[in-house]
Amino acid sequence: MSDLHSIRVLDLTRVVSGPWCTQVLADLGAEVIKIERPGQGDDTRRIGPPLVGADGQPTGEAAYYLACNRNKRSITVDIASDQGAGLVRELAAVCDVVVENYKVGNLERFGLDSASLRAINPRLIYCSINGFGPDGPYAPLPAYDFVLQGLTGIMSTCGRGDDMPGGEPMRTAVPLTDQVTGLYAAVAILGALLQRGITGRGRHIDMAMIDCAAAIASPLSIGWAISGRQAPRVGNDNPIAAPSGVFPAADGRLIIASGNDAQFAGVCRALGLSALRADPRAATNPLRVAHRALVHGAVAEVTRTRSMADLMAALQAEGVPCGPINDFPAFFADPQAVHRGALRQVPHPAGVPVPLVRSPLDQAAAPAPLQAPPRLGEHTEAVLGALLGLSAERLSQLRAAQVI
Repeated sequence: MSDLHSIRVLDLTRVVSGPWCTQVLADLGAEVIKIERPGQGDDTRRIGPPLVGADGQPTGEAAYYLACNRNKRSITVDIASDQGAGLVRELAAVCDVVVENYKVGNLERFGLDSASLRAINPRLIYCSINGFGPDGPYAPLPAYDFVLQGLTGIMSTCGRGDDMPGGEPMRTAVPLTDQVTGLYAAVAILGALLQRGITGRGRHIDMAMIDCAAAIASPLSIGWAISGRQAPRVGNDNPIAAPSGVFPAADGRLIIASGNDAQFAGVCRALGLSALRADPRAATNPLRVAHRALVHGAVAEVTRTRSMADLMAALQAEGVPCGPINDFPAFFADPQAVHRGALRQVPHPAGVPVPLVRSPLDQAAAPAPLQAPPRLGEHTEAVLGALLGLSAERLSQLRAAQVI
C-alpha cells in the first residue's frame, strides 16, 4: 500500500514547480485532482514534442506535461466564474491538501486563497508556490526558472570563464529551480501532514523559488560568504578538486572526478603518471587546484591516446569515479539504466504507449504507481459526481454554461 493512499490533493498548479510537487505526492500514492482551464489546460500541454496518437494526430499532451503530471486525475473548471470557484471550494472541503502557484493575490479574487479555504476546512494544508514570496519588492512579479537561475547567482557559477573561448554564464538545460522548489514544497507538505496528525489542524505553507534556489546554491555561496571571493567559472572543471573534469579519449570524452588524494593516486596508477604523483605541485588537492593546467594537461596527454573502454576499466579498477558523457539514447541503453528500469512504456487512452521516466520514489516494498498523465478534463464527471454528488443533469448544465 502506498504511503499517502488516504490523502487527497487539490492541484491548482501549472507549468513545472507546482506540478512537480504534486507529482511527487501522486508518486507516493496520494489522490491528486488537477484543476485545469476548460479548453486550454496546463501550458505545458503545448511545450516540447507532442505525443502522437494511434490515429497519427497530436493527443494534446507534450513532453513537459508528460514529465510533470503522471498519476493524476484532470478535471476542467473555470475558476474565474462564480460557479466554477464554488465547485473548487466544495472540493477543498473534502481534500487534505491544496497546492497552487498563481501570482501572489490572484486567487483571493475568487475566494480560493488560503484564508478562505482554510476557513471552510481547518484541517486543510494549503501550499503556495511562487517566485519571490508573498511580500517584498518583487512579490507581484512573475518568475520563471531562467530568471531565478540568473538572479540567485546559480548562472554565475556555470559555464566557461570570461577569458575562455565561448566564456559566459550559462543556465542548466533542465528547469532546476522549478524542480527543486517542487521537491521542497512536497517535503514541507509531508511535514505539515505529520504535524496535523498531532494537532488536528492544517497550515499555510509559503514556498518561494528564490529561497529554494538560494538554498541549493549554498555550498558555493557559503564559500563566498566565508572567503569574500567567489570561485571563478571553470567550465566542466571542478573548481574545488583536481584532476576533475572532462578529458579527451581516443574515441570520445571521459569524465574523471578525482576528489581526494587517494583517488588522485589511483588516477596516476591507472594512467602511468608516476612523475605527476611525485611532483610537489600535485602533493595535495589545494595545490593541484592551484596548478590545474599542469595536472589536467598531464592527464589529458595520456587519455587522448587510449579508448574510453580501456580508460574506464583502468580507472574503475583503482576506485576512481569516471564515466562517459551520454546523450539520452545512450543513457537509457546503459546497462545500469536498463537494470533500474529507468524508462517505462505506459498505456495511453490515445492507443499508443507513452514513455515515462520511473519515479525515484519507487521502492520494492511499495512500488510507486505509474499511470499516464491524464487527458484534459478526462475525470471531470467522475470526480465531481463522486466527491460532490453532482447528478448527470447538473453536470450537463455546468458543461453547457462552460463552467466545466
